[in-house]
Parts: sequence; C-alpha cells; structure tokens
Amino acid sequence: MIDFTLDQQHAVLHVRPTGPLRAQDFDQIAGVVDPFIEQYGSLHGLILEVPHFPGWENLGAAVRHFRFVRDHHKNVRKVAVVTDSPLGAVAEHITAHFVAAQVKHFSAAQLDAARAWVAKVDDGTAAQ
Repeated sequence: MIDFTLDQQHAVLHVRPTGPLRAQDFDQIAGVVDPFIEQYGSLHGLILEVPHFPGWENLGAAVRHFRFVRDHHKNVRKVAVVTDSPLGAVAEHITAHFVAAQVKHFSAAQLDAARAWVAKVDDGTAAQ
C-alpha cells in the first residue's frame, strides 16, 4: 500500500509506502498525477519516503510499478529518496542511470531538507 500526496502549489509528489506495493496503488497515483502533468507539463519533484522497501504484493504489482516508472520518469525533475536504509545511497546511484530526474539520498531526519531540495528551481528560487 502507498500513501501519497500531491502538493500542487509546488508540483511535488510525496510517496510513503506503508505495506507491500499493489498494482492499484500505481493506478491511484496515476489518476492524480497524470491530469496534473497533462495540465502543467511535469512534476518539479518526487519525495520517496521509504523507511524500508516493503516489496510487492505480487508479480503484477512489480510489473505495474516498473511501467509506472517507465511512463512517468521523464516528467519528474528531481527525486529525493528519504530513508535510513543502507540501500538509500545505492538507490541514488543506480536509479540515476534509469531515470531522467536528478536523484539524491536523504536520511529520515532530513525530510525537510529533501522538501527544500525538490522545491528549489534550477535558477535557485523555490517552485511556485
């Protein structure tokens, strides 16, 4: 399961897995994010707040997850991976090879810093 919020003012999607990921989780996120991207062109940032990776409910959920990433990664400028898991630093380097976005790892205590980083526009100002 995934809890998520879309901060439309700053164009930032905040995702928090709470249990094994399900195919319908990605359909729900797409139902909110796709109209936003269609209207505004992209998301400024994505915050993945992941204390630990909960895995997938089944193979169909894993496939839907990979399709979701494939279909949306070019529409996200920055990805903040917020976790204390040792995989966080690894994810920063591996993910950067597969997505168009800038990817940066933050510890769980740095959630506010992650929010500030994804909201910062390339010219140094905050997203409006």
